[in-house]
Amino acid sequence: MPKPPLPDAAVELLKKPNPAVMAVVRADGTPITAPTWYLWEDGKIVLNFDASRKRLEHIRANPKVSISVLDEASWYTHVTVHGSIELQDDPDLVDIDRISTHYTGNPYPVRDQPRVTGYVTVDAYVGWGKLGT
Repeated sequence: MPKPPLPDAAVELLKKPNPAVMAVVRADGTPITAPTWYLWEDGKIVLNFDASRKRLEHIRANPKVSISVLDEASWYTHVTVHGSIELQDDPDLVDIDRISTHYTGNPYPVRDQPRVTGYVTVDAYVGWGKLGT
């Protein structure tokens, strides 16, 4: 599996508000996936979670994650990144607003629930379709 840096074509894909799915591992070793929004910033993937999500418990126990980002125009073209995630609170909803604006053009509408931001450092990646590696 290739190591960073990612090729320019993969970075261009990651800069867009494409569909994405995140995978984490439960305590019993079972992988779970969930659709997610993300941002690509400074070579990292930025995620944001409702603080009450069970995924955060799994991430805190095992910070290894994978994220597959699909080209909205052709889902056969996609990139999957594997890495470690660091978490920090988002008390002013700054990060979720940035991510929501990236996808919808508007700040995140839910303002009364605590949020947590995750920064994924890419350890390895694999591309498919036009991004085949």
